Amino acid sequence: MPDYLWMGMVLCALVFALLSGRGDAAGAAALEGAAAAVKLCLETGGAICLWSGVLALLEEGGALGLLQRLLRPLLLRLFPEARENPALGTALTENLSANLLGLGNAATPAGIRAAKLLRSGERASDSLCRLTVLNSASLQLIPTTVCALRAAAGSEKPFAILPAVWGASLCALLAALAAEKLLRALWR
Repeated sequence: MPDYLWMGMVLCALVFALLSGRGDAAGAAALEGAAAAVKLCLETGGAICLWSGVLALLEEGGALGLLQRLLRPLLLRLFPEARENPALGTALTENLSANLLGLGNAATPAGIRAAKLLRSGERASDSLCRLTVLNSASLQLIPTTVCALRAAAGSEKPFAILPAVWGASLCALLAALAAEKLLRALWR
């Protein structure tokens, strides 16, 4: 359905551009927009590659293992299944670390691995629902994608939003965990 909606909007724009005699301006605007989109993708992709590399260095240097030991008490409280399954603990730590760095694209594979390890049967377990909630309302220390977009748009201080991001993501995370706990209690 959304495909038809977009196609309809494009066709309406083309018809109105031709009827108003401004077809050349519409064509030029479309080409300019395409060029700007490619430029934005390259600039944003570069920043994402940088932070993904930082995450890989953290993993290779053993910092991820240290982070896993630091986060272990919290992760065991949230995901008791990680006690018996070290692979689950590693996947959860990688997912949480990537989310803290604002790397949703790097967090996704670890989140999928953790979800597969948490999956049991046809219904989603409480822990699997909690993982989904944590990923949806993730706490971000460095929102790399947003900062990359701000830098690409010419912001002089792309990281000036950090305090607001920290507050908003912490509030979202706490509200999401409270809602998960409340709904789990009501659902039973």
